[in-house]
Amino acid sequence: MVADTSRATPRRSYPRSTRHWATSLAIAGTAAAATTTVAQSIGDYHWWAGFVLVPGALTAAGGGVLLARGGGRAFVGYVVACVGVLIFTVGALLMTGTTGRGWPALVTLPCLAVAGTYLWRSADPLARGLHRTVALLALAGALVGVTLFLIRARLVDPGQTHWWGGFVLLAGVVVCGNAVELARHRMPYRLQAVTLLVGPAVVAALLGVRMLRGW
Repeated sequence: MVADTSRATPRRSYPRSTRHWATSLAIAGTAAAATTTVAQSIGDYHWWAGFVLVPGALTAAGGGVLLARGGGRAFVGYVVACVGVLIFTVGALLMTGTTGRGWPALVTLPCLAVAGTYLWRSADPLARGLHRTVALLALAGALVGVTLFLIRARLVDPGQTHWWGGFVLLAGVVVCGNAVELARHRMPYRLQAVTLLVGPAVVAALLGVRMLRGW
């Protein structure tokens, strides 16, 4: 018998998880290599920071794989990826010798990570409202980090203004706004939840105004 060679040999298909790992590791390796190149080019290269930079990159890559797979492990992957990015940032600051100027990033990034958890919203209105409050407060915290960075970089000069009072006021407004939104839903313990939110919101708003006015 003559073997049938008319059919083309099927291509070898790689598991999806393998592609996820390859992509995540490629991104992590590129980020680590770029950071090392920048550190060497500015003449303030601290090689020992690689022992922080590389584990952070690998941790972020592992979290990225779980996040890309989706399902029940996506949230765990998100948390792991955020931790890895934070470790990587610490390593990058140490390697480039920019800790004195770049430390506000260590305020902004964790706050953004908490704000990003709102992607996993609960179906319950009460839980969703409280989670939204925390996420928006974290977003306000990220703005604090950005403001600190602008001040450290001498791009903004607040002078004698007690600028942090504005963020305390913003926090009060955020909590109060979410309390009003919760009041629209017909659910158990609605009155108690709104009361617990409005009370601290009013106190925070008054404290923010007092700080801004320098009382």
